[in-house]
Amino acid sequence: MFVPLRATRLAEAETVSIKVGGAESNVAIHFAELGYHAMWSGKVGDDPFGVLVLRKLEEGGVDTSLVTVVSGGRTGIYVKDPDPAGTTVYYFRNHSVARDLRASMLDTPQVRDARIIHLTGITPALSDSASDLVLRAVSSRSDRSGLVSFDVNYRAALWPVEVAGPLLHLIASQSDICFVGLDEAELLWGCTTAESVREILSSVPTLVVKDGAIGAHSFGVDGHAFVPSLPVEVVEPVGAGDAFAAGYLAGALRNRSETFRLRLGHLLAAQVLGVMSDHATLPPWEKLLHLCELTDIQWSESAKGSKYAY
Repeated sequence: MFVPLRATRLAEAETVSIKVGGAESNVAIHFAELGYHAMWSGKVGDDPFGVLVLRKLEEGGVDTSLVTVVSGGRTGIYVKDPDPAGTTVYYFRNHSVARDLRASMLDTPQVRDARIIHLTGITPALSDSASDLVLRAVSSRSDRSGLVSFDVNYRAALWPVEVAGPLLHLIASQSDICFVGLDEAELLWGCTTAESVREILSSVPTLVVKDGAIGAHSFGVDGHAFVPSLPVEVVEPVGAGDAFAAGYLAGALRNRSETFRLRLGHLLAAQVLGVMSDHATLPPWEKLLHLCELTDIQWSESAKGSKYAY
């Protein structure tokens, strides 16, 4: 990932920073930082970009033993163009080896035994074989003891709404935990409220609807929960949704309440919103735990004047 060194438009930038990005890898790095064993499975080329991806994941504590390095292959690249009205991302991945992801990648003991398999709607946009991988993961979730988590993560630059909408709905409806932004749901399925998203994804055991600067909703076996967002000066928003997902899922692994999970998601997202990178150094777990256990009144006071969008 190439990012202007300062929060300025790409056309005006004189220097860029080379970083590693990607929705699933962002979640994995945050998981590892929270003390969990996180693995990332995928394909990279043996070019310098693939070497960089593996090095950064490993430095972040992520297990890359399931990654295939393709000799002579190309690793996908994308470039961020920050703008106060919203960051634009330019993708250069037509010849990326990640387009050759296969459903057979699920057939490993590590994947079968995982407590959570996390996937996003970016993967099925890459190729038919990558789409088959995601479809098989959600359709066979009853064969595993772990959960299948799916973040809709619609990217208009990768595929049009008329193609993405039906397939992403199918995948989301078969997952155990689904994350979706209300703005995405409106674009893809015409939903205008969190409750209307729940109506069209009623089969999902746990549905999390993120409503930007307002807050996040959770619909599950314990009913409906809502936690307002926190105030933060937004430097650059891309990657914050991945941090939110990592926080929520970490709370789920600890069997904490829906309110705790949503708060932890907000806290991790807030860290990423304040930096140009897709991930940020997290506060100590003890501090996160303290903030997640505030009373509803204390949290609501902290959330006044929120500026977040993820």
